[in-house]
Parts: sequence; C-alpha cells; structure tokens
Amino acid sequence: MKINYLQHVEFEGPASIVEYCKERQIEITGYHIYKNQVFPPKDNTDLLIILGGPMGVYDEAHFPWLKEEKKYIESLVKNNKKILGICLGAQLLANVLGAKVYKNSYKEIGWFPVYSTLDAINQYSFIPKDFIAFHWHGDTFDLPENSTHLFYNEVTKNQGFVYNNKVWALQFHLESTEESISSLYYYAKEDLQTNQEKFIKKYNYLENQAYTKESNSLLYKLLDFVLEI
Repeated sequence: MKINYLQHVEFEGPASIVEYCKERQIEITGYHIYKNQVFPPKDNTDLLIILGGPMGVYDEAHFPWLKEEKKYIESLVKNNKKILGICLGAQLLANVLGAKVYKNSYKEIGWFPVYSTLDAINQYSFIPKDFIAFHWHGDTFDLPENSTHLFYNEVTKNQGFVYNNKVWALQFHLESTEESISSLYYYAKEDLQTNQEKFIKKYNYLENQAYTKESNSLLYKLLDFVLEI
C-alpha cells in the first residue's frame, strides 16, 4: 500500500500521518511541489493526501504550480482515486469539483469545536457527534455538487465533505502534533498579530495542545476507513 502527499510549504508537513504509516507499515512519500517537484505517479498511489498551506486556491499568479496541481488533482478524481484534502487541500478539492472558494467572515486559528452532520453520523460509524480540532485558515468553500456535508461549526458552516465516498475534504487539522503546531506558530505568527477576531478570544484553546491525541485517533480511524484496513 502506498500513500503519497503533496506539500505546499516547508513548515507544514504530514505530522502524525507519518506515525500512522509507520504503525500500519504503509509506504509514504512526500512531493514538495513548491520546489517544482514532479507529481506522484497515479498508478502508484493508493491514497493522495493534499496538505495545507498559507496560499489560496486563487493565488495562481504568485504560485504558478497551483494550476498544474489542480489539473493533477482533477485527473485523480476522474480516475476514481482516493484523496484526502486538509485545509488548503480541502479548498483545492472544492475548487476542482466546481465549488466556490473565498474569504471567510473570520479567520479561525486555534482549537475549536467541530460538529458532525446527521449524514456524517448516520453514514460513517467512526465519526463522533462533535470533537475539538485545530484550525488555521481564513478561507472557506461552498459544497461541491453531489457531495455530502460532513462537518460545521459557528465560524465555518462547511468544515468538510466527502465526494463519491473516496474524496474527503477537511478544513481542520486532525494530523496536528505539538511540533507541527509550534511550527505554524513560528512561521505564520503574522496571522496571529493581525487576527484579533472575537472567536479567537471566545475560546481559550490557542495554547492548549491536549487535544492532539484525540484528533490523531480520529484521523487514524478515517484513514483506516478510506484505505479499508
């Protein structure tokens, strides 16, 4: 079994996904496309994971490789491949599937509650009614046509969806570890300096990393389901 992932910046990597692969003895390879690396071979990809990044899906003028990435993702969707998009990765999936991606009313940075839709709970037994997840995003997306709405909260109504039972999009970061969060704080701290929205103040979770274990556990269950382990 082979997992390939697309990485968009040096400081935002796969985090606990690497540990998951070690435990399951799954081969994993990263492709740093911002360095103009080639994309993973389609016939050697059981699951493609698209990681996050500070850019937006509409920033093609500043990041020309976004055009090629979208074409590559679209080709995998058409070939019925399994895909998991995280944060920017989720937005890219929404965009490729024809949905609008745009600035959210608020930036959402820190640990915040996420609620599951009835469709999510009824269709997928491993999905809990609610949980706490780490967020670091300012954009959001509309739901693609024929997708199933999975998650939401009071800041972002579309926190996740699944398409064709194989393409999964999560706006939040279940893969987060103490190290990956510290990396985001260090390299993207300007977001914190300019973001004083009420939802950051409302919850006192920003410095609290006690939720990583539960987040990782939910991610592992999702990956097991997608990979049929």
